[in-house]
Amino acid sequence: MELKWTGKALSDLARLYEFLASVNQHAAADTVQMLITAPETLLENPRIGEQLFEFDPREVRRIIAGHYEMRYEIQKACIYILRLWHTREDR
Repeated sequence: MELKWTGKALSDLARLYEFLASVNQHAAADTVQMLITAPETLLENPRIGEQLFEFDPREVRRIIAGHYEMRYEIQKACIYILRLWHTREDR
C-alpha cells in the first residue's frame, strides 16, 4: 500500500500548526510530527479505522491520533489522507 496526502489534508496540517504555533511553536511542531507519522500504521493495517458508511460506496474511515481525527479513503493499493482536525472543533 501507498500513503498519499490530499491538498485539503495538507492545508489542515498547516492550519493546525499556525493555530498552535501562536501559543507554543515547539508543541506545534511536535503535534504536526505526530500527525504526519500516525497514519503510517495504516500501511500494515489499512482497515483498522472505523468505517464511515455515510460515504458509501467509497471506503472512507477514521482514526483518532491524540486529540485529532483523521479521515482517510482506501482505493485499491492506495490510502488517501483526506482531512484532519482537533476533536473539539465543530465538524
